[in-house]
Amino acid sequence: MTELLAPAGNMEALKAAISNGCDAIYLGMQKFGARAYSSNFDLESLKEAVPYAHLRNVKIYVTMNTIVFENEVEEMREQMHELNEIGVDGIIVQDLAVFDYLVKDFLDMEAHCSTQMGIDDLDGALLFEELGAKRVVLARETPIEKVKEIKKIAKISLEVFAHGALCVSYSGNCLMSGLIGYRSGNRGRCVGSCRKEYELIDKTTGTSLGKSYILSAKDLNTIDYINDLKEIDSLKIEGRMKEPAYVANVVSKYRMALDNKITEEDKE
Repeated sequence: MTELLAPAGNMEALKAAISNGCDAIYLGMQKFGARAYSSNFDLESLKEAVPYAHLRNVKIYVTMNTIVFENEVEEMREQMHELNEIGVDGIIVQDLAVFDYLVKDFLDMEAHCSTQMGIDDLDGALLFEELGAKRVVLARETPIEKVKEIKKIAKISLEVFAHGALCVSYSGNCLMSGLIGYRSGNRGRCVGSCRKEYELIDKTTGTSLGKSYILSAKDLNTIDYINDLKEIDSLKIEGRMKEPAYVANVVSKYRMALDNKITEEDKE
């Protein structure tokens, strides 16, 4: 059965997602997550969230999917031990040092390769399967035909983004935010440079071709293609910075679609 994976930036959003039919939740802590400006969870709120979810047969995955600096390694390891003690089901990682520590030292927590690892082909999926990953979150730009090809051969669980905001950069590995806003997207502090208005100038003539949101990608919405996606192990909804009402609405729609209970009117 396809897992419906929902975002939670706080406890209210987590409860909204579970109440509307998700199978798993992904959330971030105060450090090492790619959404530093979400409310996020601390250890005390996570201790409330995990048993609440598990009692309702919902899994909890924690994002530790930023690049980790050398002077942060010990803090990263300490956090991972704390997550293991609380009973987290899996951790979503980008940094290879974090991945290595997770697969070698924690048998009870699954290692999920973040979309920011840029895995978009069969070789990449097979490599990380061999290295001990339990799931690969494929790069968002991977065509559905290629996803299906990987699924036919690789035994590893595959996850794809099904709904929400898209980054203009390949696999979300953007340097633009750091250059323009002095806050790195790879450290969870993206300033949304691609969402801003830019003026396009013809460098030959110096004339302006107008202002527009030329770099801002449209949000992803795959609900009309849900039957194609049912072959995939997990469908992820983006939105850890969204309000609980948004989370509830989107999760509800995808739950109905996966259960073949949605109408054209419901999709609106």
